[in-house]
Order: sequence, then C-alpha cells, then structure tokens
Amino acid sequence: MLRFLNRVETLGNQLPHPTTLFIWFSLLVLILSWALSMLGVSAVHPTQNTTIAVTNLLSQDGLHRVLTASVSNFTQFAPVGTVLVAMLGLGIAEKSGLLAALLHKLVAKAGGQTLSAIVVFAGVMSSLAADAGYVVLIPLAGIVFASAGKHPLAGMAAAFAGVSGGYSANLLIGPVDAVLAGISTEAAHLVDPERDVSVVANYYFIVMSTFLITLLGTIITEKITLPALPKWQQDKPIASQTPLSGLHAAGLRNAGLVFAVSITLIAVGLIPDSGILRDPNTHSISQSAFMKGIVTVISLIAALCGIAYGVTVQRYNSKGSIIKDMEDTFATMASYLVLMFFAAQFVNYFGWSNMGMVLAIKGATWLQALSLSPVILLSIFIVMAAFINLLVGSASAKWSLLAPVFIPMFLLLGIAPEQVQAAYRVGDSSTNIITPLMPYFGVVVAFMQRYKPDLGVGTIMSLMLPYSITFLLGWSIVFAIWIAAGLPLGPA
Repeated sequence: MLRFLNRVETLGNQLPHPTTLFIWFSLLVLILSWALSMLGVSAVHPTQNTTIAVTNLLSQDGLHRVLTASVSNFTQFAPVGTVLVAMLGLGIAEKSGLLAALLHKLVAKAGGQTLSAIVVFAGVMSSLAADAGYVVLIPLAGIVFASAGKHPLAGMAAAFAGVSGGYSANLLIGPVDAVLAGISTEAAHLVDPERDVSVVANYYFIVMSTFLITLLGTIITEKITLPALPKWQQDKPIASQTPLSGLHAAGLRNAGLVFAVSITLIAVGLIPDSGILRDPNTHSISQSAFMKGIVTVISLIAALCGIAYGVTVQRYNSKGSIIKDMEDTFATMASYLVLMFFAAQFVNYFGWSNMGMVLAIKGATWLQALSLSPVILLSIFIVMAAFINLLVGSASAKWSLLAPVFIPMFLLLGIAPEQVQAAYRVGDSSTNIITPLMPYFGVVVAFMQRYKPDLGVGTIMSLMLPYSITFLLGWSIVFAIWIAAGLPLGPA
C-alpha cells in the first residue's frame, strides 16, 4: 500500500504547481466547451424537459462573460471571503499564544490514536458550522499534530477526511439535512403528492455514520497516513514538553471566561423560540443568521479570546499590537489568494459550460434503464453519485438534478425516498476529498503548503485516496447491510 501511495504521489507531483494546474484546467474547459458545442453534445433535463447543451465559452458571448466576470468570480468565490474573515480572528488567537497554550492542554491529555480520533470526530461534527471546518479545523489539526510530535500533514489529512469525507455524518441535524429533505420531498411529489421526506429521515443512519467515519478515519491515519510520512522534525520543543507558567495559565482562565460569556450570550439568543439569533420568520436555527454567519461568529470569539489571553500575558500592551498581528496574518495569505483567483475561474468556467450537468444527466439516464434488486441498484447509485461528485461540486445542485429522476423511479419500485437520499449522501461525501472541483480543495492545498512548500496535487491525492476508498467501501457495505436488514434510517 505504501509503495502504491508513493507511486501516486510521485506521478501526481510531476504535475505543475497547483496554481498553474488550475490555469491549464481553465484553458482546457474553454477548448472542450468549443469542441463539444460544435459536436452538438446535449442532454434533456429530467424534470423540465428542456435540452441542456454544452455552452461554447469561446463564442463572442462566452468570451465576453469570461472577460467581464473574472473579478466577480474571484470576489464571490466562497472560500476567499470565508477564509480571510476566519483568519482575522484565528490570527489573533494564534499570534497571542492562545492556541499554543490550548494545544499544550490538548496534547497532554490526548496522544496516539486518541488524538487522531478526536481530530476526525471534530471534523465530522464541524459540518454543523457550514464552512468553518475547512478554514478553522484543518489548519488547527496541523498545529495539534506538530505539537504532539507528529507530522502536521497527517493531522490536516485526518481533519480534511472528517470535515469533507464525513460531510453527511453527524450527531445532530444540520442545514444539509434540511436542504436534501426539501429536494427529496419535491421529487417524491412527482409520484405521490402526499409523500413527504422529513428533515430527520436519515438521522439514525447519520448518527451511526459519525462513529463509522471516526473509526475508519482513525485507522487510516494511524496505519497508513502517518507511516507514509517522514518523522516530523521541528526546532521548537513540542507543547507537551514545556510547562505553562502561571501567567499563561491565568491567560487561559481569562480566555475561558470570555469564551463562556460568548457561549452564554449565543445560547440566550438561540434557545428561546423567539431568540434574537433565530430566523425571524420561521424561528428555526438551521436557516438563521447565526448559522449563515457562523464563520464570523467563530472569528469574533477567537479574536476576543485571543485578546483576553494576549492582554493577560502582556503581549498586547502596546498601541496597535493587535492590528499588527492581523496584518501579519494576512501577509501569509498571498500565495493562497493567487491560487484562489485561478481556482475560482476554473470552477465557474466548468459550471458555465454545462459539461458537468450533461454528463450527470446521461449517467442518470443509463442507471435508470437498469433493472436490478434494490440493494444492488442503490449500491450502483452510490458509485454513480461518487463519480458525479468529481464533476459537479455542489451537493444541493447534484441532488436537485438526480432526485427528480431516481426518487420517483425507486419509489415506483417500492424503494423509499429516504433510502435513496441516504445512498446519495454516502456517495457524495466519500469523494469530496479527492476532487479539485470541491471549492475548498485549493484551501487545503494552501494550508498544507505551510509545512511543505513544494507540495503538489499528487501529495494530497496520495494522502486522501486511502480515506476516500475506505469511506466509500466501508460506508457502502454498512449501508447495504442496513437496508437488507430492514433497519429504519430515521424516526418514523
């Protein structure tokens, strides 16, 4: 296995710099859009009965769009603003010394497989906080592993596996459940207007999946990822070997007090049905401004805790020192911003061309024509969803396309929409960590390059491929057993 992964890394790293790769991909999409458009490649949308053709981006209209939208592609690219906002607060928390002190406590209490399990589990649970897992947990996991004397890339890989690979698993109901259930309900109404899919339709399954992904991710991290990486060497002593002074301990207490007050204020705004942080119309939490602005909330809390710690340890005792730390944090983001500019162009070009949608529709039509047993058909659907995920990044966009085809078809065959939705979630999550079309793939590249400046796409692929394959196989097997045994996926 290690020899195979080394081969994958070697071949992958023969590819150019990730930024150059995105430039080439963007040009390739432009050329392919012209060629496929000339060939008249198209597909019929399953519900709208409209023909979706590949759009020629080298036409006059296409070129005008490429030229006029380059700025908005970049400024509206979700990972850009999200990461920068998050890093403002996290930069204060890091440079004040707060994160180092917290890591000392964490490393002292967790080691070996426990540390890996904590990181993967935290990644899985982070899907509740929308994009925060990518911009907060992944870089933090690298610091945690380095502080424990382990290679930081292993920690970041474990976190990435939990955050993205475990996107459809959780112990709590989150925004993704509401989105998918709504789409599933609309699709089911095409056959049965009375059939609704509940937000908690897959709850039992995603709870089980949380522990499954944590277990599988921990095993891969300890048995494959860490052995495949060289021993981590660092100049500074690791956190668990240096005792905290009384001043730093006081700083932690003050930061903890600020954190407790912040959480209390959030609870006051969320727990009552009429809470100020809830949606003013539906009074829900999942669609509230709080959830939509969770990255800002995390950044603000991190900044306040960092300031409390920094003031206590006398780091922030001069005018402008806090601002200086924020400026220094942004100074390290230059390479990330360059990468994100070209990644944004590529993702948008691919969407404009309709190539991903056309391929997805044709694949869905092929699967619909098969006549197989429910378990086998759902298993094939899992593989198909996993493959389509490599081409179309948005989970809701893919489900909006696939649900109207497969939910009615399976419903007529006696297969519940809840089962189809769960199968989709397994396939969609498993390959998130190996597709460059995933918006935060470039974010992970930039974070990992902090520890390995020459890191290429091949390194990430070799790190994440074992997780992806294991998640897809293990999750699919458990899903098949679950369905065959007739176990409920969620509350009736």
